[in-house]
Amino acid sequence: MPATPGQAEHITKDGIAAFAEHVVKNSYSDLPPSTVNSVKTFVLDGFGVGIAGSRGPWMDCLIESARLQGHSDTSRIWVFGDHLPASAAAMVNAYQMHNSEFDCVHEGAVVHAMTIPLAVAMAEAERVGRIDGKTLMTAIALGVDVASHLGVASKASLRFFRPATAGAFGGVATLGKLRQFDSEMMIHAFGTVLAQTSGTMQAHVDGGIMLAMQMGFNARNAVVAADMAERGLKAPPSVLEGEFGFFRLFEGDYDLAPCMDALGKIWRIDEIAHKPFPSGRATHGVLDGLLTLKREHGFSADEVDHVLCRIPSLTAQLVGRPILEAMEVNYARLSAPYVLASALINGGLTIDDFSPEAISEEKRLALGRRVMVEVNDNPDKNALTPVTIEVLMKQGQRYEVTMDVVYGNPQKPLTRAAHIEKFRQNWSTAAKMLPINKADELIALVDELEAVSDASTLIDRMVP
Repeated sequence: MPATPGQAEHITKDGIAAFAEHVVKNSYSDLPPSTVNSVKTFVLDGFGVGIAGSRGPWMDCLIESARLQGHSDTSRIWVFGDHLPASAAAMVNAYQMHNSEFDCVHEGAVVHAMTIPLAVAMAEAERVGRIDGKTLMTAIALGVDVASHLGVASKASLRFFRPATAGAFGGVATLGKLRQFDSEMMIHAFGTVLAQTSGTMQAHVDGGIMLAMQMGFNARNAVVAADMAERGLKAPPSVLEGEFGFFRLFEGDYDLAPCMDALGKIWRIDEIAHKPFPSGRATHGVLDGLLTLKREHGFSADEVDHVLCRIPSLTAQLVGRPILEAMEVNYARLSAPYVLASALINGGLTIDDFSPEAISEEKRLALGRRVMVEVNDNPDKNALTPVTIEVLMKQGQRYEVTMDVVYGNPQKPLTRAAHIEKFRQNWSTAAKMLPINKADELIALVDELEAVSDASTLIDRMVP
């Protein structure tokens, strides 16, 4: 149905109209080869971290509660195989992808922009059936684009959990493309997800499982919003820039103009950073710096007197938290002192460093208490770099390095071999044993995703 004259006027004045048009008009042929490759890379990465997340905290309780939403033959939970309504499956799978802090991130946006789009896309692929690989890749690229652009446009520090709030819009963009929404329906879907959007930073401060659950909630909300818009529900059209729209309500200061100019020219998925370590991305700069110094100078944990991290204000806000005697696993993943102590002891950081035994190990905790954090003078409220690491040895030597670009960033990327090794390690940690040959099949299918006729067959490899 056409919008009323007054409504149409408001729609054209709000930036959401440009995003809706961007989603509607672009197709697979508009994706540059580099973007197609990026989609494949991070689809496989998302599957891997989701599989590893099957061992995450609260999974049994979450699946049990998700079953209360009803059983159906539509969409499956990765690894476990339960059939649930698409909204419930998307919720659980998005949680699995984020609960180990191993999912990729757009650093400039401060958004885990793949997580919600991939979760809803795969739930939709099973619900509908016969969504081909080219259509899937296009929808995911557009979802990542929308979520990332919202984060890039923000000029404010985090007040709400942006990976979940912006991610909800990315999920709606993905679903709208898969369902072939027109621009008006797309705007109503965006408006409907705004009404449901949630994501408190208190979950980040406390370091509990609710942080990852907020990704799940907003994946579910994206499915609900698309379902309602498809059936004719109308939503307020001033979605982004209204008095109580996304930016003023959730963000504060913003500048959409550069993003409007970049639509269709810059594909944000090409800017996504891999996570080589299962911890908050804001810990990766100091980790990269510390491991660089450790390789260059060959010192051991026992030789270190203390470590000083000079980091931007956002990085300090996200991961500057001190060591606690009793830490929840998610708190430890977001504690730079803890992850640096673990890396000093083990020469790296793996999922095993967040076992109950590891996060209560006194040697590790004592070393973490000798890691200090200072805020540098970077005025950018959304900057994660540069970071400086200074290590003072007990014998008096002092080593220092500044990291402007962090391992995993497109300017310092994981190799293909490292990317596949990360996937295989995640595969091996699944809560239920998944055959190795199925991992090989999934890698091969994603590598040739444009030739896949039914994307739901990807999930056949991810369940026992």
